[in-house]
Amino acid sequence: MATRTSGQAVALTGLSVMVMMTFSHAMNDMWTSLLAPLLPSIRDTYQVSIGQTGILVAILSFAGSMLQPLLGAVGDYIDRRWLAAFGPVLTAIGLTLIGYVPNFFMLGALIMLGGLGSAIFHPAGAAYIAMGANPHQRGLFVSIFSAGGTVGMAFGPLIAAQFDLVSLPYLLPVGIAVGVLTFFMIPSAVQNRSQPKTLRDYISVFQGPLRWLWFMSVLRSLSSVSYSSLLGFMLRDRFDQAMADAHVGPTLAVFNIASAVGGIIGGRISDRVGRTVVLRSSILSTIPLFIGLVLSSPLDWWYYPLTAVVGAMVMANIPVSIVTAQEYAPQHIATASAMMMGFAWGTSGVLYPIIGSLADWTSPTWAMIAAIGLLLPAFFITVRLPEPERTTTIG
Repeated sequence: MATRTSGQAVALTGLSVMVMMTFSHAMNDMWTSLLAPLLPSIRDTYQVSIGQTGILVAILSFAGSMLQPLLGAVGDYIDRRWLAAFGPVLTAIGLTLIGYVPNFFMLGALIMLGGLGSAIFHPAGAAYIAMGANPHQRGLFVSIFSAGGTVGMAFGPLIAAQFDLVSLPYLLPVGIAVGVLTFFMIPSAVQNRSQPKTLRDYISVFQGPLRWLWFMSVLRSLSSVSYSSLLGFMLRDRFDQAMADAHVGPTLAVFNIASAVGGIIGGRISDRVGRTVVLRSSILSTIPLFIGLVLSSPLDWWYYPLTAVVGAMVMANIPVSIVTAQEYAPQHIATASAMMMGFAWGTSGVLYPIIGSLADWTSPTWAMIAAIGLLLPAFFITVRLPEPERTTTIG
């Protein structure tokens, strides 16, 4: 292992590191998920338009997602303990003080700070998980880490409902305390600098099977983003507004909870039968079920059970794709992780307006079916992916 911490020490602390990183992941994503439900309050407080509040969402998405590969590379030169511990602290600062800046420009800068904190944390946290896990448990550990973020995103809106912009800073000490606790709970992790990495080394990460794995992840993420974004419009096409809106929240809740469970199951299965087996089977089997869900009605008895099944199957390969990327590039695990997490999701968000425009031209349901159709080329991409080697030398 290319760290100052011995392989034996990391193995002994692997479980505690996984628990701490999962908890930090939940807290970090809880902070970022505060923004969306607070946008109406931000609009009223800063006297801006709905469109301007959308700029804040774009800033958070860009800083928190698209910059992850770059900041993952920073982890090759800085003790990852600082990044994993205090990235979420920056996220907490950026999202809890949004009611105390003098103008909208400074608000955007503060949101940018919060996004950077999230971008700093994710690749470092995922790297710790990979380093601390036994090669035959990486899928399980990464899937639990991923589930932590899903749980945090679910709790964020609930927290936002209890606090307004003025009272949010009362939560900041919690974020700082978690960062300090994380710093003292996890071991130091510094790359061996005897062979400094060059720009060519980092470019090589984006070549070979990892490039195709990233492309598959973008297509899969685009189908998920499209479903979350189009669900309300699809339901309003079939029901009156009140009834449609009443089913959006429960549907997404079931979908997201099942996603967390499916990720854990998928990760563990991949430890036993192989990474590419799970990647291929989860995508291919999802396609007909996903189409069936889109064509179903909340009034059908199978609607919510099918929502759970689809959510679990769609997301079953997210942690598997992360650990696969880590095993494709064992000496660049932070950068590889960032490609599968923030960069893939961020790219899908950039591409989503194409699906949204298609919904305007046709209908939300047909646009969603087209988005599901993207899983077919994603499957063919997985067919060409080689099974990664489960090396113990990772760092």
